[in-house]
Formats: sequence, structure tokens, C-alpha cells
Amino acid sequence: MRIHSPEFQAMATRVLQVTELTSRLNVLPFDDEAGKAALFEQILGRPLPARVTIYPPFFTDHGLHLDLAERVFINQGCTFLDYAGIRLGEGVMIGPKATFITGGHPVDPDERRLYITGGPIDVAENVWIGAGATVLPGVSIGRDAVVAAGAVVADDVPAASLVTAPRPPCVDDGDDAPRPISTRPTAPRFPALVSGWG
Repeated sequence: MRIHSPEFQAMATRVLQVTELTSRLNVLPFDDEAGKAALFEQILGRPLPARVTIYPPFFTDHGLHLDLAERVFINQGCTFLDYAGIRLGEGVMIGPKATFITGGHPVDPDERRLYITGGPIDVAENVWIGAGATVLPGVSIGRDAVVAAGAVVADDVPAASLVTAPRPPCVDDGDDAPRPISTRPTAPRFPALVSGWG
């Protein structure tokens, strides 16, 4: 889509509308089920399907292209940039702060500010997306797959498979096993003697 085209202008208008709606949703009392249902209907353009659970805060840039099946569970702080379409199949579970992105920009710097690119995301039934995972444009995730916390999914995921995040580099400190490099302080060798570690 060319930026500043009529299609882009319509999308930009919708982004402003849905941002206002989600900002209202995200400050409602948690037990205001009627208020949440009314706002979700405006955000999605239809009522939530049966037994869908969404814990605010919830973020989307369009909403009208987010297709939720029954028994979908979405935990707190998730983001759905759904202009190109996102489908979540029945029984999908999404951990906190997961992000689904259907849009992007060309890599070529001369075209980067001129176009928006993208592709739909399709998540089949009974998939579990872990906390902080990111799913990129054009990805399909097969039935019963698991995407581990922190993973970045840029390619299709076969059914009943596991996608993990890259492991951090390790150092050998002379002990029996290499340990991951960490930016936080490490626990002393005698954790039972020190409280507050771990």
C-alpha cells in the first residue's frame, strides 16, 4: 500500500478511532463486563465469540481484521497490528505481552517511507503462544504448535511443533557446565545462606 494513498488515509483514520477505543477499554474497572463487551464490539466490528477471554490492557491498530474463534484466551498486554488480517483458531492461548504484526516496510531505504508491506497471520486451533513472543507478517502456525516465550516467529510453523527463542551465549566459569551470560547479578555459590536471590 502506498503511503498517503486513499487506502492509507482510510487506514490512518481507523487507527486513530481504534486507539481511542482501546485507551478507553484499558482503563475500565476489570469487573465491568458490559463496558468491556461494548468496547470490544466497536473495536472488532462484532461481538466477541462465545467463551473468548481477553485481559486488558489490549492493543490493536485496526481491530476489524482480527478474527477470533471460540475459546480463545488472550492474556494482558498483547498487541495485534491486524491491518493485513489475523486469525486465531479455536482454543488458542496467548501469553502476556505477545505481539502479532501484519505490516512492515520495504527494506530498500528509498521505498521505506513510501510503502507499507505485509501479510496475514493465521494461527490454527489449540496453539499456545508464550509470553513476549512476536509473530511477524505472513506467518501460519499449525494446529497444536507451541511458540515458547520470547520467540520471534518469521517463518511458518508446522502443526504439533515447538518454536523456541534463541539461547543466550554461554561462558565456561570452570564449573561442570557452561552458564548463560546474564546482565543481572549472579547468585552466590551458597544460595541457602543468602535470601532474595533467584
